[in-house]
Amino acid sequence: MPSHPGLLECIERYFAAAPLPDARIETAGALDVPIADPAWPFPARPRRDGDPVTVDDIRAAVALQQAAGLPAALEWVPECAPEVGAAARAAGMTVEELPLLVADDPVDVVLPAGVRLFLVGGDDPELPHYQQVATLAFAHPGGAADVEEVLLDDSAEAARRTAVLRERIADGRTVMIVAIEHGKPVAVGWHQPVDIDGTEVSEIVGIATLPRLRGRGLGAGIASALAAHARETADLVFLVAGDDDVARVYERIGFARIATTGVAELQAPGE
Repeated sequence: MPSHPGLLECIERYFAAAPLPDARIETAGALDVPIADPAWPFPARPRRDGDPVTVDDIRAAVALQQAAGLPAALEWVPECAPEVGAAARAAGMTVEELPLLVADDPVDVVLPAGVRLFLVGGDDPELPHYQQVATLAFAHPGGAADVEEVLLDDSAEAARRTAVLRERIADGRTVMIVAIEHGKPVAVGWHQPVDIDGTEVSEIVGIATLPRLRGRGLGAGIASALAAHARETADLVFLVAGDDDVARVYERIGFARIATTGVAELQAPGE
């Protein structure tokens, strides 16, 4: 495996390149602010090899995002830009630092009996249900044993998100895997390959399991399958874990922790 500085440089190049097919890049001081379809937003990030990020830069980035109808969000690698966390807090944002891991020596995961994994096509009629599994899972991060049913979101916003995802899957920019049990989706995840001057890098994102089914290894199975698929063509595969406990699960299946990812969102008034 390359050294950590080399890996972080490659990951930073990935984040700079990932929005380019979908967004125009505005600048706010030392920050790049992708302005894209709100159905598939990208966070602002420090510019590679740029000046230190200031509070005024962050406030200007938030203003650009809000004017475009985008969530006010910022991401960075603290090991590369250590000043951003304090500046984001001073700008009124809530800040988290999450484990950043790379696929080092992934191992196959045995799924529970009756669970099968499928690669999702862009024309799959069940795609909205797969998306709703993720929505439900992320709405209940602590678990909710009484959440039994995946209710389809029939709003125009949800339909737009599905349309964008279909296009990305058809173009190969998103690769989704779903776990099916008794004919129903129970867990999902995807990876997003980007070619950077002939080097393919992919981020694993969106790994989600229905709350009532957590603790059965479904998320680990999805992550392992995504890593295996991505590594068929990618030189580097990475992910950001939701917390240290989740990171330890990924470490057990062959991921290695190399750094952290800073995530900031605008704090709502009164919070």
